[in-house]
Amino acid sequence: MPNAVIDGIATRYEILGSGPPLLMYAPGGFNATIETWSTQSVYARIGLLDHLPKHFSCIAFDRRECGQSGGRIERITWAHYVAQGKALLDHLGVERAFLLGGCMGCAPVTAFAVAHPAMVSALVLYWPVGGAKYRLSSHQRFADHLGFVQSHGLDGVVALVAKEGKHFGADPRGGPWASAIKRDAAFASAFAEQNPERYKLICAGMCRALFDRDTAPGAEPEDLMRLEVPALIVPGHDAAHATSAARYLEECLPRAEYWDLAVDRQGQDNVPTRIMDFLAKTGT
Repeated sequence: MPNAVIDGIATRYEILGSGPPLLMYAPGGFNATIETWSTQSVYARIGLLDHLPKHFSCIAFDRRECGQSGGRIERITWAHYVAQGKALLDHLGVERAFLLGGCMGCAPVTAFAVAHPAMVSALVLYWPVGGAKYRLSSHQRFADHLGFVQSHGLDGVVALVAKEGKHFGADPRGGPWASAIKRDAAFASAFAEQNPERYKLICAGMCRALFDRDTAPGAEPEDLMRLEVPALIVPGHDAAHATSAARYLEECLPRAEYWDLAVDRQGQDNVPTRIMDFLAKTGT
């Protein structure tokens, strides 16, 4: 698969199908890769990549610090994920696109639309993350990592990732740069040699920036309320994808369509068609 170097960080991406461009922010939390669109839980069931490429140029990519994309140790906010997606569109010469987010990918999608509304034709927000339980579990994940750093040091993190090979979502002890540590020996060496106290501050600030509310993160409500971009919202219903988070986005986005369909009724026979119909009517 091709790679684009964006702000010094390699981004692995793939373009599937043909038609109007559709930028896809992957599900999977801190394992947001191209593959999760086809392998993870509900996404394996609804099979978006079996259908959407028939009508759209689907631009799928590994989010920075995930999969085969690179990373950099810094206080990451939603704006950093927005910058990656925008720079990828710029690299491909795409001036305007549809945006689709799944799970944690919904947060950078809304933030992207707020930052660059002229580039966005419409949004699809599938199972947006959020809710009090999601905030608590996200903060606990960072706390578990920082506790491991405190006990075992940064070289202990590198040794753990080398042995277990798990991403941050699968094993919080490895931290948000676990995938980059696993795939890049030079990155792993630099990670182990950095100032641990400075690193702890970066992680603490990153956690607070990303998971700062008990509803859907990504963009401020006042900014969403001024956003004149059509949006389709499909709710989840579990501890990470609270239905209240989807309803919050419906409340804030003035041109939102909320598809009030129970999760056990969402499947390959109806979800791709509903998304394609919505995107077709919104145009480019």
